[in-house]
Amino acid sequence: MSILGNSVVRREDPAFLTVGGSYVEDLVLEGAVHLTYVRSIAAHARITGIDVGEARSAPGVVAVFTPADIEAMGSAPNVLPIFPEEMRRPFINGGTVRYVGEPIVAVLAETKAQAVDAAELVIVDYDVLPAVVDVEQSALDEVVLFPDVGSNVLSRMTSEGQADFSDCEVVVAERIVNQRLTAAPIETRSGAAWWTDDGRLVHYSACQGAHPTRDLLAKIFELPTEAVRVVVPDVGGGFGAKSRTYPEELIIGWYSRAVGRPVKWTETRSENVTAMPQGRGQIQYAKLGGTRDGLITAYQLDVFQDAGAYPIIGAVLAGMTQRMLTGTYEIRNVGFNATTVVTNKVSTTAYRGAGRPEAAVAIERMIDRYADEIGMDPAEVRRKNLVPRFTEPYTTGIGTVYDVGDYPEALRLALEGVGYDEVLAEQAARRNRSDRSLLGVGIGVYVEITAGGPGGEFGSVEFGPDGRLKVISGSTPYGQGHETTWAMIVADRTGVPMDLIDVIHGDTDQVERGGLTVGSRSVQLGGSAIAAATTQLVDQARSKAADMMEAAADDVVLDSETGAFHVVGSPAVSVGWDDLAASLVEPMYEFHDFTAEMPTFPCGAHVAVVEVDQDTGAAKLLRLVAADDAGTIMNPLLAEGQVHGGMAQGIAQVLLEEIVYDVDGNLLTSNFMDYSVISAMEVPSFEVIHLETPTWVNELGAKGVGESGTVGSIPAVYNAVIDAVSHLGVRHMEMPLSPEKVWRAMADASAE
Repeated sequence: MSILGNSVVRREDPAFLTVGGSYVEDLVLEGAVHLTYVRSIAAHARITGIDVGEARSAPGVVAVFTPADIEAMGSAPNVLPIFPEEMRRPFINGGTVRYVGEPIVAVLAETKAQAVDAAELVIVDYDVLPAVVDVEQSALDEVVLFPDVGSNVLSRMTSEGQADFSDCEVVVAERIVNQRLTAAPIETRSGAAWWTDDGRLVHYSACQGAHPTRDLLAKIFELPTEAVRVVVPDVGGGFGAKSRTYPEELIIGWYSRAVGRPVKWTETRSENVTAMPQGRGQIQYAKLGGTRDGLITAYQLDVFQDAGAYPIIGAVLAGMTQRMLTGTYEIRNVGFNATTVVTNKVSTTAYRGAGRPEAAVAIERMIDRYADEIGMDPAEVRRKNLVPRFTEPYTTGIGTVYDVGDYPEALRLALEGVGYDEVLAEQAARRNRSDRSLLGVGIGVYVEITAGGPGGEFGSVEFGPDGRLKVISGSTPYGQGHETTWAMIVADRTGVPMDLIDVIHGDTDQVERGGLTVGSRSVQLGGSAIAAATTQLVDQARSKAADMMEAAADDVVLDSETGAFHVVGSPAVSVGWDDLAASLVEPMYEFHDFTAEMPTFPCGAHVAVVEVDQDTGAAKLLRLVAADDAGTIMNPLLAEGQVHGGMAQGIAQVLLEEIVYDVDGNLLTSNFMDYSVISAMEVPSFEVIHLETPTWVNELGAKGVGESGTVGSIPAVYNAVIDAVSHLGVRHMEMPLSPEKVWRAMADASAE
């Protein structure tokens, strides 16, 4: 019986729950100094003076570095070559700062406290410039952040066709806000660096990919990659925000070389909220049209994307929104436009879903608006327009090619799971008796792209004389359970117990190559690489076992349940892995680099039930039923964990979380007193229904699952809250749906 598909408990957890993980901050480095940054208090200003005299003489201070000290290092490389060179972000900035929190001066001291105290003594003079924080206003170029570039507009995207609404019987339009969010990982950004006696740079990083960070450091310090070692130990959450290693960490090696000692840096929580790149930041103008009997015939989405002060990955995420424009629906008459601009805020980057939740929010919100306009059940509108089940490539109206999907079945299962008719009946009863506790139900049918970026993943398997299997993965985990999953895949194909399988990752000296752990790509790429390498190893072992049994290799099979090789039809005489180990002088080794033919497209349907207090506007999520299809599931327990986490982050976006800047670019939500991170108090027990439509894109049949919970839950909860108050005349609200915002919407509707 295959171990895959079983709920195997995470083998990573005992250590986390007892002695704890091993994080960058836990490193004990002899002679290490601690780094703290002086950060800009202005969103847009020319720096006219920096006085570090008192700081340099403060107790415990080892060094203070100004931008002039590291001028020879230039600026950090652009994340993508398409971005203007003039928009490269300085490691520390002594010219024009462009967001609150931008690093200006580096202070190194014997202790953290001494570094912080000394940083307080640095005096920075600012010539404050006008700031632009509104994304639509930025596109007008009234305040230009980079005069040498001449415009705040980074790019304009236009689809080949634009939607034609001339034949529509009904047209609805809304402005939809996907507010900025912070990833709020348990572990803030953290790094440490030092130089070895033979001139190698060693860098520990809490990031989402050891090898991309190594390559970036090699480029910055003009070193061959073999002269740089990057180690990623345990990572306390990333969610996309740690997918790139940022300038204030990349330069740590320079500080270390300058002082001749190891340097450690871990930002505070306020620094993290202020200065770590944020997610979302997309304004949408959506327009949908169709017939009065519920057939959607036209859909147009025009967006403004906020890239922040310096363009990184967030600057190209409107492209992901375009790719997923029509979601799960058969709509051919479509159009898309996007304008991406810089603003005086910290950069935007990937954040759980990265452009795909935005697409799902737009289409799902507009379907509910359309259903309300024509007086039809939102579920029925969806049924009429969903793409039927398909198992071969399907091309959408915007030109995206999906692999497989069964959207009608996902919707059916979710509606059945929540008891949709019963919920509607209870809603009607409450409305009839003028109950002040309003009930709402919302649907989110979604499809998203996973492993949508370029590149593949590396995996290798080694079997040694000690009888243990060593699995090496280029994929860097940060909470997903890779060690358990990779061991399961190898155990399934070899019959070797999981406790004899070691998993290695996150160390460029031990792992030959690897990519970023982003975009829900790990199992379908990294897992497929390990599966292929394991198959190759089994073939090598079969040949050795055949020699030991004096049989032809083609006549020998492996019983993966017992881990024994035997001649077909003659199981009584066999060779086990322990026999093979005893015969080895050198380990057996196989590797594989897996690159997929195309991305995969997990899908599903979420249905949310909420209560809204009519007197206060407070919304409470009562139930969230999720039918998620991630293809073949390796481990249901791990998959559910990913879905649960994703749903929590999606619910948070709808109800609680929002990064807020004032008109001058000052961050008003710089800590957890002002930025409301979701907790167990705000979420119910999730109800997850598994639906498996295996993909043909990889031999495991697996699609991504890490972002599905977020993509599906946002529109479901969003629609549910608005549905709860729709009978009062409320048609639309902007996220987050705070009690005040909901209360005001009800009050405004009643006044009309």
